[in-house]
Amino acid sequence: PLEETDHAVGVDLGVTNFAVTSDGDKIANPRHLDRRARSLSRYQRRLARCRKGSVNRAKAAAKAARAHRKVRDARRDFLHRATTGLVRSADTIVIEDLNVAGMVHNRRLARAISDRGWGEYRRQLEYKCQRAGRELVVLDRWYPSSKTCSACGHLLAELSLGTRRWTCPDCGAQHDRDLNAAKNILAAGLAVARGS
Repeated sequence: PLEETDHAVGVDLGVTNFAVTSDGDKIANPRHLDRRARSLSRYQRRLARCRKGSVNRAKAAAKAARAHRKVRDARRDFLHRATTGLVRSADTIVIEDLNVAGMVHNRRLARAISDRGWGEYRRQLEYKCQRAGRELVVLDRWYPSSKTCSACGHLLAELSLGTRRWTCPDCGAQHDRDLNAAKNILAAGLAVARGS
């Protein structure tokens, strides 16, 4: 077990930034698949042109597999670094229970969501928190973290995905969507942890 830090953090996962913490830290999105998309498509085209069963097809398949493996390894390395840093910095970590399988059905966001590796991120957080003696709180996926004002608790009726900044009509506080969500996730997670 790691030493106690007396610190709790809420994490909001996103598409623009990989994650935003309640401390205000933004973990940039590395876009592993986008950076290698051209070479991946080139290897796939070469593979498609080869005759089935030929030696050249086997070589082309090996090159395509190696390119995919590089993307997978880079993503896994990034996730390990991100989760280890988070587990070392906080005693209590609060995240949302995201329906990743359902979100992937959105045609426009499917590739971006798949490239983030949110499911693997949560899996790594779970076992690293358990190993380090940390507490991981997983919030209900229907909690309106982005639409609730973290200053006064006012709940907006509607907030579109394109709106990145908004002003609370009750208290006038200005919010960055992701940072506000991370603060709300932390507050709700601490309430759940105290209740249990």
